[in-house]
Amino acid sequence: MKIVITGSLGNVAKPLAQQLIADGHTITVISSSNARKQDIESMGATPAIGSVTDVQFLTQTFEGADAVFVMTPPAISPDRIVENTTDVGKNYAEALKNTQVKRAVMLSSVGAESPVENGPIAGLHNIEKLYNEVKNTSFTFLRAGYFYNNFFNDIPLIQNAGIIGGNYPESVEIPVVHPNDIAKAAAEELVKAEHINNIRYIVSDIRKASDFAKVLGTSIGKPDLPWVAFSDEDSLNGMLQAGLPEDMAKLYVEMGRGIRTGVVQKDFIDHGSPVTGSVKLEEFAEEFSSRF
Repeated sequence: MKIVITGSLGNVAKPLAQQLIADGHTITVISSSNARKQDIESMGATPAIGSVTDVQFLTQTFEGADAVFVMTPPAISPDRIVENTTDVGKNYAEALKNTQVKRAVMLSSVGAESPVENGPIAGLHNIEKLYNEVKNTSFTFLRAGYFYNNFFNDIPLIQNAGIIGGNYPESVEIPVVHPNDIAKAAAEELVKAEHINNIRYIVSDIRKASDFAKVLGTSIGKPDLPWVAFSDEDSLNGMLQAGLPEDMAKLYVEMGRGIRTGVVQKDFIDHGSPVTGSVKLEEFAEEFSSRF
């Protein structure tokens, strides 16, 4: 199959491209960076260098593809994050309409069914609705858990304050996922022959916040690392002091509040809390300790 992958050589796109190439498919990888061209070619894929804000470029790249993996950059600007994320989804939708690609897999998120209290996930909620209106293309909405990789952002807090935390209590259970498990699920969905829209949750583990402190702390020689439940205000101020743009910090606080109240996890739980990924928290902890 001819498959186009967005996301350059990121945490999900790179292992996805590697797997599909190994399976014998013809792969094109979209990247905004010309510096990635050689790396993409060395994998055995064709680079398409351009911007996801350019519908004409996307249309040209999608032309003739059997399937496309569509993901939006985590934040293409420091403000209007939800709006800009939604705009990228509109561009993908337009290019898919123009080319009538039969199959697409969208990297979405746990919490995307909710229009409120999910922070940056709101953009993915909007995009899922957009894609439901695209005729002639069947979609899998691959709703991923909280990325393990996000815990790398907590390293400075652990090093400087000896704590880890968020604006939700240690008793809250959170679905988490490894990018490699997302890539495996995406590869399976891209080559499916069925032409119906469907939702697939991809989660590697479900753990209490207290487990994050205990398991990650143990991996770095801090078995008593405490999980601290911050207030929304303290969480916001901490992120602003760490240098996050205000719009992004407010969205993360909102997402944490949605985790605290259960809004973000609700539809995942209603679907039976499926865990199909293989990378458990203890395995990721080895990666975490190597980065610490």
